[in-house]
Amino acid sequence: MKTPLFQAAGRLVLNGMTEKIRLIKWGEWSLIALFLSVLSGMVVGLQYNPATPLYSASALDLLVPFGDSFRALHFYSSQFFFLFATVHLWATLDISATWRRWTWIRLTSTLPVILLLLFTGYVLRGDSTGASAGLIAENIIKAIPLLGDPFNSLLFSISDDGMQRVFINHVIGLGLVFGLLAWEHLRRYRTSFRQHPLLTAALLLLCILPTAPFEQEQLGVFHIAGPWFFLGLQELLKYFPPLLAGILYPGSFICALFFLQKSNPAYPKTRLFVQGWLIVYAILSLIAISPFAN
Repeated sequence: MKTPLFQAAGRLVLNGMTEKIRLIKWGEWSLIALFLSVLSGMVVGLQYNPATPLYSASALDLLVPFGDSFRALHFYSSQFFFLFATVHLWATLDISATWRRWTWIRLTSTLPVILLLLFTGYVLRGDSTGASAGLIAENIIKAIPLLGDPFNSLLFSISDDGMQRVFINHVIGLGLVFGLLAWEHLRRYRTSFRQHPLLTAALLLLCILPTAPFEQEQLGVFHIAGPWFFLGLQELLKYFPPLLAGILYPGSFICALFFLQKSNPAYPKTRLFVQGWLIVYAILSLIAISPFAN
């Protein structure tokens, strides 16, 4: 049986760890990762031809000098940008109570935009993972009543236009949307690579050590795992229709984030819903990567 002294000590340790996490400048870390992602993305984008996505991605690794390093840097820095931005959002929950609701909604809206940027990056590779992810995304978007076809034409339209629309959105469209949503917040930050030399060095090492994922088509392989953040949704699509699994379920999480301010009277219930949603999604993702997944 736990004594009050033991419980108090446990709370102090937990609070101390939480405070250390919050002291880390997650916002600046996410900006460093974003800077590297944009700079390396400019190099990768100049070598990419949306008319031949698979050849472009392969040629970048095999034919372009240091092309595989720039692609790896772009891939990993983008992943870390999303992770750091997510932790930064969580770390600002305490001070978000003083913000206007619209300010909080704008900032939380950047998360799905960042995910779309990551997702379109996977699709643009044109490999087995990218092609399958693009096909699934089109089917999900088209399942939206009345607005499905216009949204698909705006975001993907892979069946009709190939990677052209996806490339434009990845390079320009989604970046502009992110900038408009986050500009008021971003302009308050001032950081540079010199202020975070260890983080910069660690991210740059990722362009040398592991190569960015690229899966060639394999004969006889019928199950292809999508991007890591897409696995839970991919598993859910096995049991439920696209509108429910691909739109309503993830949409409920985004809507819950809009009300996750501590100043909101429904904050405790909203936090409980968000935690439950994340647990369910994590379980679905683990099932998707298990050896028993079909």
